[in-house]
Amino acid sequence: MFAVIKTGGKQYKVTRGAVVAVEKLFGEPGSAVAFSHVVMMNETVGQPSVPGVSVMGEIVRQFKGDKIIVFKKRRRKNSRRRKGHRQALTLVRITDFVVGENPLVE
Repeated sequence: MFAVIKTGGKQYKVTRGAVVAVEKLFGEPGSAVAFSHVVMMNETVGQPSVPGVSVMGEIVRQFKGDKIIVFKKRRRKNSRRRKGHRQALTLVRITDFVVGENPLVE
């Protein structure tokens, strides 16, 4: 059994017990989260989401991703800009798929 959830503007294919890194969600490690925007559940595709389906998860930890370097250079102009970015991420363990009721809202 798998589902495709949408959070933080991205889609993730998840199964029960999977650990995924998503964009930052507010909450402490150990707290429960629910993803109500389920785009696909097994063979059922939603328009835009599957009604009455939620994916439950547990926050494992909050962390920052790898540094990404953005370097812009204009040739022959002696113009250079260097900027770094580290995205705030949340590690979530998927615990259950809930069909028919909506326990929490994302």
